[in-house]
Amino acid sequence: MKELSQFVTQNIWVNKLIWSIILLVLLMLVMRLVNQALHNVITDTNRFYKVRKILYYIASAFYIICMLFVWLEVAGAFTTYIGLLSAGIAVALKDVFSNIVAWLFIMLRRPFTVGDRISINGQSGDVIDVRLFQFSLIQVSTSGKGEQSTGCIVDIPNHYVFIYPVINSVKGFQYIWNEIDIELTLESNWQKAKTLFEAIVNKHTLHFTEEAEQEVRQAARKYMIYYNKFTPIIYTDVSRTGIVLTMRYLCAPKDKRQTRNDIWEDILRLTEEHWDIDLAYPTSRVVNNYKMVNPNEEVNV
Repeated sequence: MKELSQFVTQNIWVNKLIWSIILLVLLMLVMRLVNQALHNVITDTNRFYKVRKILYYIASAFYIICMLFVWLEVAGAFTTYIGLLSAGIAVALKDVFSNIVAWLFIMLRRPFTVGDRISINGQSGDVIDVRLFQFSLIQVSTSGKGEQSTGCIVDIPNHYVFIYPVINSVKGFQYIWNEIDIELTLESNWQKAKTLFEAIVNKHTLHFTEEAEQEVRQAARKYMIYYNKFTPIIYTDVSRTGIVLTMRYLCAPKDKRQTRNDIWEDILRLTEEHWDIDLAYPTSRVVNNYKMVNPNEEVNV
């Protein structure tokens, strides 16, 4: 123990490292006590979250400044080992430093903020927290399953914003284009169906048009976003099994599934009321070319 004590006392690098760890532990304990006190005082969840994040950023900045004072004190001796130490730090702490730089990028450039729905590296969800080393999403299901919350929290390293594309569903423009394919039989009155379907899609989505136009005008000051049509539209196409009418309309990302549900329910009720409009489904036809023979007729063999 005496030798270990002398080694720690004489080795300035070990001494600095120990003090760095002690300061970090003390700071974490203080932050935990402060958070518990705030939780008892602040009852509003949103306000508590914002205050807690501000204190977290202040504590992080305080720790970084303290570390600068602690480690830069030995800058003279550092020159001897600068090459090896720099290489070691670059390899061992590459992701740590990348996460810190990425955190600064997220805070300043704001590719997303808390509450945005994003997709990155195959993960989709709503951003619920941004910290020094990682950000968290409340995961949502795939587009085919309605993009509903799964209840799972996904932690993603901050430096992923430098590696993978970030798809933000609400940045600059708060709405997305969604499409619904409706396939009718070839015998259906598709012109009548198209007119009735236009009324349905307008009923559920037309109110987004004016809001979307205003948002695009504001976003165009910062981004090269240009749309010349915001109202819902229905396109006509033909497949091997029927006539395809595709609804294209604007909706809020988080209301995508509910809007789709409401539209489909109206479509199903409409097809029940109109005998000449039928939804197509996989079918097969058997054509019998067998010629019926009169039993009283002689057949030459």
